[in-house]
Amino acid sequence: MACSFAQNYPNRTVKMIVPLTTGSGADIAGRVATKSPSETWKQSVIIENRPGAGGLIGTGVVVNADPDGYTLLVQSASYATNPAIYKKLPYLTPSKA
Repeated sequence: MACSFAQNYPNRTVKMIVPLTTGSGADIAGRVATKSPSETWKQSVIIENRPGAGGLIGTGVVVNADPDGYTLLVQSASYATNPAIYKKLPYLTPSKA
């Protein structure tokens, strides 16, 4: 019988991607939201702004990141409106799992 032990999470910096500009509502919310996890986890949580294309650029960064829980997304209402604006959304494309 094999045993598995829980890993310590996080054991390195967590990145929160904000797909909008610095100073936007989502950016401010993301910066406020990083305070508690950073204190609780005793680990750095940083904000990385990746604006452009109605949030598609930053969302694409998260979609293509390793699925290890170290890259998170802070999104806004643009996420809900993008399907009406764009014909094809990279984050709705089936993954190559």
